[in-house]
Amino acid sequence: MSMNQKELSEQIISMVGFNPRQCMKCGKCSATCPALEEMDIHPHHFASMVCEGRINELLESKTLFRCLSCFACVERCPRSVEPAKLIEAVRDCVIRAKGANFLSPDAVPGKLDPELPQQAITAAFRKYGK
Repeated sequence: MSMNQKELSEQIISMVGFNPRQCMKCGKCSATCPALEEMDIHPHHFASMVCEGRINELLESKTLFRCLSCFACVERCPRSVEPAKLIEAVRDCVIRAKGANFLSPDAVPGKLDPELPQQAITAAFRKYGK
């Protein structure tokens, strides 16, 4: 990545739109996480690692792609820190760095699953069509 750790940390904080420094590391988010056993970095550690600029560790973490984005952690947080949004922002940074943040209209038919709701297809196209 061309950005240093501090710049990347600031970009992630800007992407999520809240201050992860509000996290008091109570662990309520981790306690409610259904994917916790699959994670090497727990949700309540994610906020402090972003604040500390330890982005490389997060980029290499298997937690990024184990998070279910169910937002159970967001519901449980007493300080309105949103670990799922932080994880999603870091995940987006990884995808962009690999140049895989694009979905062309021609690629969509090959990715369709008859069981997939139309909203999911539309959301994916909005997200990856930029």
